[in-house]
Amino acid sequence: MTATTLITISPDELRFHFELEKQTFCDLKVLNNTQNYVAFKVKTTSPKKYFVRPNTGVIHPWDSCIIRVTLQAQREYPPDMQCKDKFLLQSTIVAPNTDVDDLPADTFNKDSGNLIEDLKLRVSYITTSPEGSSEDDGRNSSQKLDSSSSQAVQLLKEERDAAARQTRQLQQEVDMLKRRRNQRGDPGFSFTFAIFVGLLGFLLGFLLKFLFSSPSTE
Repeated sequence: MTATTLITISPDELRFHFELEKQTFCDLKVLNNTQNYVAFKVKTTSPKKYFVRPNTGVIHPWDSCIIRVTLQAQREYPPDMQCKDKFLLQSTIVAPNTDVDDLPADTFNKDSGNLIEDLKLRVSYITTSPEGSSEDDGRNSSQKLDSSSSQAVQLLKEERDAAARQTRQLQQEVDMLKRRRNQRGDPGFSFTFAIFVGLLGFLLGFLLKFLFSSPSTE
């Protein structure tokens, strides 16, 4: 937090989360410390690089406003991620009920005799990817992808081999069951047939014996 006799501003530094090819912004809260109407104006050493809204305004007594500073999308990282850009926020007392559209052109001109207070702000970039890390990230991502692909291929081979082993095992079990069925089928049939023939012979013998041994009725 930084203050003058007229205003207080927070944070006291513009911090941008820097990402290539992407806009980012930082909000500043400006508080009027007086019972007067205070006009402000924002200036920067790199006007084409930043978009400031509002860049000029009037704050009512004891009131506050938010200034949004947008960093335009950048195509490359600055050297050592250091930013030399500066911002200047000027403030001055204006007549009561003054609207921003009513501000005279020389409101922030010190030669006009107005009491103008200057408040300077630095700029810093915050990033989790240092300069050049995009290539490193690309290489790391490629290595991770290759590793993942190798693991996937290895897993597929193991699954294929396991499936082949299971197929061979099932085939062996099927062959074994066939052999057991054949082994049990022929002897079983012969044994059953022998029993059937034996029973049939026994019954025929018993009937013949019964017929020939029956007493005469004469």
